[in-house]
Amino acid sequence: MIIDERTYTCHPGKVKAFLEVYERLAKPIQWPLLGDPIGFFVSDIGTLNQVVHMWRYDSMADREQRRAKLATAAGWGAYLDAATPFLVKMENRILVPTAFSPMK
Repeated sequence: MIIDERTYTCHPGKVKAFLEVYERLAKPIQWPLLGDPIGFFVSDIGTLNQVVHMWRYDSMADREQRRAKLATAAGWGAYLDAATPFLVKMENRILVPTAFSPMK
């Protein structure tokens, strides 16, 4: 099992607009293909204007297959076109649980 952690930094004051576009255009496409996320969060303390979401996959191969389907899904390009102007930076990390992690 792996966790795909994604952090999107929005232009100041644009988090709400980004989330509205995401919920309307991306969620109906992304969640059926990737599965429900572990969580979707906004930053409140520390670096502000960030949206963090985490996804669970069985393996890197599972992630690659699901994300390949997402990349070619109808409507995904329209979401990217609508959402990208709100973003300053996008970061991605793959987290691998330790042997003693409760989440495996």
